[in-house]
Amino acid sequence: MPQTFSEKIFSQHAGREVKAGEIAMLTPDIALSHDNTAAIISTFEKMGGGKVDNPDRHVIILDHCVPAADSKHAANHKKIREFVKAQGIRHFFDIQRGICHQVLPEEGLALPGKLILGSDSHTTTHGAFGAFAAGIGRSELASIMAIGMLWLLCPDTMTITIKGSFPKRVGAKDIALEIIRKIRADGALYRAVEFTGDTVDKMSVGDRMVLCNLSAEMGAKVGYCIPNREVIEWLMDRTSEPFEVVDTDQGAAIFQNLDFDVSGLSPKVAKPHTVDNVADVADVAGTKIHQAVLGTCTNGRLEDFHAAVEVLNGREIHPDVRLLVFPGSREIYEAALMDGTWMQISQAGGVIMNTGCGPCLGAHEGVLATGEVCISTANRNFKGRMGNPESEIYLASPETVMASAIAGEITDPRGT
Repeated sequence: MPQTFSEKIFSQHAGREVKAGEIAMLTPDIALSHDNTAAIISTFEKMGGGKVDNPDRHVIILDHCVPAADSKHAANHKKIREFVKAQGIRHFFDIQRGICHQVLPEEGLALPGKLILGSDSHTTTHGAFGAFAAGIGRSELASIMAIGMLWLLCPDTMTITIKGSFPKRVGAKDIALEIIRKIRADGALYRAVEFTGDTVDKMSVGDRMVLCNLSAEMGAKVGYCIPNREVIEWLMDRTSEPFEVVDTDQGAAIFQNLDFDVSGLSPKVAKPHTVDNVADVADVAGTKIHQAVLGTCTNGRLEDFHAAVEVLNGREIHPDVRLLVFPGSREIYEAALMDGTWMQISQAGGVIMNTGCGPCLGAHEGVLATGEVCISTANRNFKGRMGNPESEIYLASPETVMASAIAGEITDPRGT
């Protein structure tokens, strides 16, 4: 019987045939966590946990509040480091390595056909590499630490077919926001979203990561793309572990099919305070901003900074705007350092920050003041998301963020 991508992954890991809508006990290939591992450890200990089931399954990356902003965060980091050593967890990356969703694939750990469960909602990012990658709760991750398994409901599948060629200075972030605008924040609730079509086939590794990252904002359990040659070659440079691409069979049961054409797409922005409150940039042009953020796990790759620098084109950041730049990993930081990207942004007035999640969750580095407005390449703009419920966050592409940082107000990048 024809199977979907999800049904195949579930069947392989359950050791039996699993259909959409069925519950199965599964052992993940990778269990991902970050700074919240401190809370997970406490839950694991309350469960009576002693030795972690298969330490090699676990990947822990400190990225959310790095370096520690206060004594509480420092204590959590210390607890995690001690736990990692005591448990013999090999895949541990401290504060200098980068954001978990970027580091995992860079380290060759996010591979096609893998089952990845992470205590972070944007674990969906790894679907860009053909993995079934889903966010789970802290107590669920503690359960995997204890017994190595977790029950999951196999999701229905919806396909989103994207065709056409992007206009100048319009890209993956814009189509992702347009999809969210159309289907809303709950439009793919607990679905497996397969991004397909000619446009996706031609997308870079980074653009695929944008789509899958933002599938979480559609309510999806997972978002994924079937790897193309570029993705496979990118991975083969980073791992010697064999892997097999898993695809949906022709004739498999699909819950819903949606089609999008990017040929006439205009730059988009998500207005406060929800990601599905999407409009054309032109509709909010002129809105004064105080801060602009480039980077995060959504758009923190070298190609994103190159796109922003192309818009910058030797100009300066508006004197009333703070431009903060957060690379997704040390690898990206060093590449941008070597090719002069950081020099161009710094000389224009931007501030190059350490790799990490920065202001995205409002823990530190870029917290907004009351009444301030920020435009960001991040993935969420909920009230209080950047540390102050009396501020406003707009989400947009790297091109739109840079154009706005130059102008001091939200600006369509096509006119710059």
